[in-house]
Amino acid sequence: MKLENKTDIAEFLLLGLSENPELQPLLFGLFLTVYLATLLGNLFIILAVSSDSHLHTPMYFFLSNLSFSDICFSTTTVPEMLVNIQTQSKSSSYTGCLTQICFGLAFAGLENCLLAALAYDRYVAICQPLRYTVIMNPCFRGLLILPSLFISIMNALLHSLMVLHLSFCIDLEIPHFFCEPGQVLKLACSDTLINNILEFFVTSVWGGVTLLGIIFLHSNFLLHYSSISWRKV
Repeated sequence: MKLENKTDIAEFLLLGLSENPELQPLLFGLFLTVYLATLLGNLFIILAVSSDSHLHTPMYFFLSNLSFSDICFSTTTVPEMLVNIQTQSKSSSYTGCLTQICFGLAFAGLENCLLAALAYDRYVAICQPLRYTVIMNPCFRGLLILPSLFISIMNALLHSLMVLHLSFCIDLEIPHFFCEPGQVLKLACSDTLINNILEFFVTSVWGGVTLLGIIFLHSNFLLHYSSISWRKV
């Protein structure tokens, strides 16, 4: 099979959700509406939290950061898809695709960490209310956000750099409306074993730890709340 050197790749082809031309205006309107609702809703949360001093609490601090991360994550994929639908173009440049993968992974990882931070905030508020303001001080909140951001960026850069070392075949069609990392790896003609192992390991550890942490924290404060309710009865 003929290979295409990674430095010679001009673009990937994003096949999108449907090739039916009659559905394109419907898809454009649907995704534009969802994107604008996501954008305006999250901006409203950020403005409300920043403008009201009563909302300057740890929970709303994490919530506003989650809203900002959600805006950035949506913006990495949806605008390009809308432009491609409007211009009836399916192409995405090699550099643009790698950039989309990098930012998408970074903001997705950050969102996972922020959801875990919100779960911890609720756990402390319910299970240790008297120590809540002491534990969730501004310094500790920063320690929850900054390392999460750093690890997410390092993870995204690592995956993007690993893709740079791959050689691709001539067929560069991606059956999605964005450059999904797993689909990009499937297009490579060179060995992707290390990439697949890295993707599996990071997904299992990074996603698994945050998910288990959220479940553990929620189950603990639910048990704590149930025990308090039982004592009152």
